[in-house]
Amino acid sequence: MTDPAGNLLPAARYKGASLPGPAFRRRLHSERGQASVELLGAFPVVVAVGLAALQLLAVGYASVLAGSAAEAGALALAGGADARAAVHEALPGWSDARARVSVERGRVEVRLHPPSPLHGLAERLEVTGHAAVEGP
Repeated sequence: MTDPAGNLLPAARYKGASLPGPAFRRRLHSERGQASVELLGAFPVVVAVGLAALQLLAVGYASVLAGSAAEAGALALAGGADARAAVHEALPGWSDARARVSVERGRVEVRLHPPSPLHGLAERLEVTGHAAVEGP
């Protein structure tokens, strides 16, 4: 079938062409490898969720450390000892270098940067612990 200009119509172009066989159609509709493709697509999301969960745990742990260290500093202050030294003794080694301590009028404040796998994020995150003692 042709149009008035002599060109084959779309249906007539493929009339004599052979269609793919059943083996080709089975391979075309096969789901082999589909799980691998889905895993590759989901892997970055799983890694991102895992890193976010680990970061939340690190922030929570650093918050507890900061609060406990501030309390240790306040107790030392109440006993007449050096509050800053008590804070640094109460912190584990990795967090001691990331801590800033301020002591003013019976109030001890500990600021701590939690660990993070991303350097830029580690600088932006900070937790604070406070403790205070009243004079006699």
